[in-house]
Amino acid sequence: MLTNPRPPMTDVPMADLRSVRFSYDGGRSWILDDVNLRIAAGERICLIGRNGSGKSTLARLLAGLVAPDSGSVQLAGYGVFDENGSQPAQYRTARRRIGAVFQNPMDQIVTTVVSDDVAFGPENLAFKRSRITEQVDSSLASVDMRDFANANPSRMSGGQQQRVAMAGILAMAPKMVVLDEPTAMLDSEASMDVMQTLDALQHQGVTIVHVTHKPQELSDADRILELTGGHLRETSRSDAIALLSTDEATEQHAHEQIERLTESTPAVLETESVQGDPGPAVSFTHVSYRYPQSSVDAIHDLSLTINRGKTIAIMGRNGSGKSTLTKLMAALRKPTNGTITVDGVGNLSKLSKRDRKRLRSTLGLVMQRPEQQLFASTVEQDVAYGPRNLGLSEDEVAHRVETSLKLLGLDRFANRSPFSLSGGQQRLAAIAGIIACQPQILVLDEPCAGLDAEATIRIEELIGTLRQKGVTIVLITHSRGQAYRLADQIVTLDGAASRTVRLDDGSQTVSQTGTASINSADNAQDTQTATTHRGSPQTSQPETSVPSSRLGRLDPRVKLLSFLALMFSSFAMGSPQELVLGAIMIIGLIVLGRISPLQLLSKTRGFLIIFIILGIFNMLFVRSGDTLVSVFGLPITTDGAISAILSICRLTLVILLGAILLETTTPTTLTDGFDSMLSPFKRFGLHSQETALVMSLALRFVPTLSDEAKTVVEAQAVRAGSIETGSPRARIRAAAAIIVPVFAGAIRHADNLALALDARCYEEGIERTHWHQLKLNKRDLAFLALCLIYAVAFIGFHTMPWQPWR
Repeated sequence: MLTNPRPPMTDVPMADLRSVRFSYDGGRSWILDDVNLRIAAGERICLIGRNGSGKSTLARLLAGLVAPDSGSVQLAGYGVFDENGSQPAQYRTARRRIGAVFQNPMDQIVTTVVSDDVAFGPENLAFKRSRITEQVDSSLASVDMRDFANANPSRMSGGQQQRVAMAGILAMAPKMVVLDEPTAMLDSEASMDVMQTLDALQHQGVTIVHVTHKPQELSDADRILELTGGHLRETSRSDAIALLSTDEATEQHAHEQIERLTESTPAVLETESVQGDPGPAVSFTHVSYRYPQSSVDAIHDLSLTINRGKTIAIMGRNGSGKSTLTKLMAALRKPTNGTITVDGVGNLSKLSKRDRKRLRSTLGLVMQRPEQQLFASTVEQDVAYGPRNLGLSEDEVAHRVETSLKLLGLDRFANRSPFSLSGGQQRLAAIAGIIACQPQILVLDEPCAGLDAEATIRIEELIGTLRQKGVTIVLITHSRGQAYRLADQIVTLDGAASRTVRLDDGSQTVSQTGTASINSADNAQDTQTATTHRGSPQTSQPETSVPSSRLGRLDPRVKLLSFLALMFSSFAMGSPQELVLGAIMIIGLIVLGRISPLQLLSKTRGFLIIFIILGIFNMLFVRSGDTLVSVFGLPITTDGAISAILSICRLTLVILLGAILLETTTPTTLTDGFDSMLSPFKRFGLHSQETALVMSLALRFVPTLSDEAKTVVEAQAVRAGSIETGSPRARIRAAAAIIVPVFAGAIRHADNLALALDARCYEEGIERTHWHQLKLNKRDLAFLALCLIYAVAFIGFHTMPWQPWR
């Protein structure tokens, strides 16, 4: 309980908007139209409205991240926009007092280490190192992520990433915080932590603007504002709760609309009714899964049976393995141990082409991030993708598309780009694309996150209708009320263990040694929670990103210079002795870096394959030297073989050195070292700081784009795309189709990254504080001495008169 009195609100506004208008289409329509808003310092505002009403746009405008088309805007006491347009200098100054938490946390995380990411904003604000340390620690503690300070945020769950994003903003000590649905992807405990953090900020006099769809988050608001039709109006708490709640009138309207559509177009939901005890639709038997590079299981020894026609709700804290479970079920991940059977298709680890095609026509998956499951140029084409892959006629495809869009209330957006929709509308579009495939098993990963009340009821009514038609439904949700309304059983994952809630006459199934066994149950009125027996003390905490080896703790400047020298020497190798010396050097670095050789091989395997292919081509076209053998009339000579071996070995050494450097050095540390090394060139006009930052962001986002491509492949696969099961020609065509959505994703990430840098107060040419102070020590000098010994040995081998390969 907070005992300190809340500072009184002052008359000085933190934001003052007058006659503001904003358009995404050059003024043909206005997402914000004549908006007037004055927010006093210390005030707490809740912003509500339907999906697509402009809440996120207004939030970004209040955070100083976008400028309107007309009107006047004052933020943090600075006039940032007036009749003369934007005032860039004023915007930059105002943003130093405003923090913004985005709807998608990965859009604002800029490094691969949690603590470094939280420190990024304070570094840009030139806080002292001691204060940065304090701010990082207190901010992570406030969102319950202190134990994850050294973890990689890109390998966390969506909810954990949201907490990291919040910590990064809190560490900047802003005077106003703008939050765009910060709890949409969080479990109930994490949501409560966020609300308690906002309460603490409010008592410290921080101004809060909170975009939300949750009625329970309105209780402490000083004012509640509703956006509708581009206009902003103040509303009462009772009216706001009624708007955000699943009230009877809204529920009845959604029910009637879905019932009317399903009656007029029964083909979309036509399935075989389930009678009696139909047997299992999905079965997990002692299944474990561990992510690469992780030391613990995300899912451990899980046994679970889901009967046909039943609706199962899967709950658990962020990072407990819920989304991992759905991907295992859809054969997008292979279990480390155990077996999974889906609709009679067993051994998902080694599916035949025929079984994979059958699985894709049976199971539909709506992913956690809807924007990752959309890749066509229009909503209509995206929804049509799955039915076309199922070989349906164009008339049937058009029928399913039309009905699915109407069911989800998206028919008016049929010709729009899915990427132009709001986050909630994108979620509905992703669901429509799966529904159009008429799956017998439907897996929904938090389908209502970020949706308004009407859309939520629409989804819940749709789930109920599908359930009546005999569809097996697996629902991932953080809403206990939703789980009890819709599910026959609830499975709660708890890290490596799990527990089961039976929704029947009060009997219960107890999960043991980390397993969960689900039996049929029909009555959702009487509930009991089973005892949890933990079979393993493991947790789902992701792998650390902070190097703990001797090599990892070296000064980045020493590593950069040393590794560059080693790479250049690799290109000069020309004898067996030098190659052996290079191999010994690589082995030594692997030992010093405490790197798994198999892990290193896994990360460089693609490059090694390319090098071998290039070496073979080189060998086939070198004609000098003695002929060893002929292949299809092409002579392979001694010089060709030597040239191939040398080129493969040289390139392999170089790529291994680069991989070892990246494996033992975080992007932030590399940036600091690179910036320090380039700083003497500032006098010649080189922007060393910006160059170093670009390198760091590339290291952060290149893997992200790789993951984006993988997600697009998975999104195509779950809708029976030919990239998995088609002919070689069809697979090539499908692979080529990935280019456009990945390119669109790259542009989207670039735009969001620019906003993230603005929100974190990064500016070109600013004086930043580097949290990690670079200082040479004995360890660095010892490594330099080893590199010098290697250089002497290499020069000795290189200058010897006997060189059989020269």
